[in-house]
Amino acid sequence: METTGVKQLLKQKPKASLGFYPTPFYRLENLSKRLGINLFIKREDFSGQSLFGGNKIRKLEYLIGDAKEQGAEYIFTFGATQSNHAMQTVEACRKEGLTPILYLVAYVEPDEKDLRSNLLLDKILGAEVHVILKNPGESDAEVDARSVQLAREHMKRLIEAGHNCYEIPMGGASPIGTTGFIEGFIEMAEQAEAAEQQFDYLVHATGSGGTMAGLVAGKKLLNHPMRILSFDVIGHDRSYLENSAMLANKSLALLGLEERLTADDFEHDNSYYQPGYEMPSDKGNDAIRVLAREEGLFLDPVYSGKAFAGLLDYVDKGIIPQNSSVIFLHTGGATALFAEKEILGDLLDK
Repeated sequence: METTGVKQLLKQKPKASLGFYPTPFYRLENLSKRLGINLFIKREDFSGQSLFGGNKIRKLEYLIGDAKEQGAEYIFTFGATQSNHAMQTVEACRKEGLTPILYLVAYVEPDEKDLRSNLLLDKILGAEVHVILKNPGESDAEVDARSVQLAREHMKRLIEAGHNCYEIPMGGASPIGTTGFIEGFIEMAEQAEAAEQQFDYLVHATGSGGTMAGLVAGKKLLNHPMRILSFDVIGHDRSYLENSAMLANKSLALLGLEERLTADDFEHDNSYYQPGYEMPSDKGNDAIRVLAREEGLFLDPVYSGKAFAGLLDYVDKGIIPQNSSVIFLHTGGATALFAEKEILGDLLDK
């Protein structure tokens, strides 16, 4: 399908103006020489209205647009206490005159007397924040589900009092949010064409799956030859790809498109997320230092650092061959560099 046709379909959807697009796209000269590849970066960290943009802004443009069309007053969403998505949702709500309410799980318990990073920004922005502590023996999935249950009970009370509430899932990973990265892939493909480059690989971090689903759906629509390498930062099994395919398909259906994805359309690697979500890795911290010291750019230890570690390892092992042309999608999140020590690990020790 031609890009103009997809753009016309996207224009029919309600959308808030939250970002500045297209985001910068350029070659990393020093690392290209060092690695023996043609390495470009796509700066989604530049997308937002504040210094703290990221990949969630594209999703939120469509999600907040839909919420306003439905007459929402309150926006509920979820994540970890240092969630980029949650903070960017609060920013978007403040710009659009909506009231944000966050239910955040404390994978790393914050110090209420020394709030940091995104949780500090949430408070400055005046969000109503509910921090959910894990019970002894409770799994991540169980505490996440309890967080959603508590939020929905809160929404029910507000609805019964005559208010209109809108729920945004963790990471904005919904069919509506996913359309943002169908649009994002089209933008990237156009920038690559303008740069007169034929790219072999697109590398990015994946967590809740909405960005990955949108990118792969965009690739499918354009029949683009570039391979998308998605590095998992949480650690999912095969069902994650099946669910991501369903998410992409619902997004495509919302646009009235007939193309459909299966799990086999995704190239997904979950071997770089250890020791766990919001837990730093040696390779991830090494990757942060490499990009900082070669190009003066910052990644974060939760998402982009681990994905960039995967890119470096793939080059080292020859999985990404020499002389390949590669795009790294910088999804933002560098606020995590100012988070708790448990998230940073040994980043400052070398």
